[in-house]
Amino acid sequence: MSTPATKQKDISRAWQLIDAKEQILGRLASQIARVLIGKTKPYFSPNLDCGDYAVVINCDQIKLTGKKALQKTYWRHSNYPGGFKSISFGEQLKKDSCQALHWTVYKMLPKNRLRDGRINRLKAFKDDKHIYQDKIKHD
Repeated sequence: MSTPATKQKDISRAWQLIDAKEQILGRLASQIARVLIGKTKPYFSPNLDCGDYAVVINCDQIKLTGKKALQKTYWRHSNYPGGFKSISFGEQLKKDSCQALHWTVYKMLPKNRLRDGRINRLKAFKDDKHIYQDKIKHD
């Protein structure tokens, strides 16, 4: 007896609604990463992109524990002199809370060729209104 290998045609993508209200950023991001990778599916294969779409609502109400809300900073560099930019989590939350969640989930995904396709299936919204109501099945 042998285990059948998962083929690309066998993969079906579902849409999952995730509410970020009063959730901790890191725990929420790891849950979203599992959905995007497809680890919740019985036919998961690490070399195939078999994850679902994730629609996250209420990104403005994400929390951090302890003093991380004041101490956590996001930084980037353009590789030009003077190109260093940094922003604290509190400032980023006011500016664009969806981007803070996006960066956190992006860094939790495996660093391989499938990463960009997976992160494109993450749809984040500041409040509870989103444009994917018709795609999400309500059980």
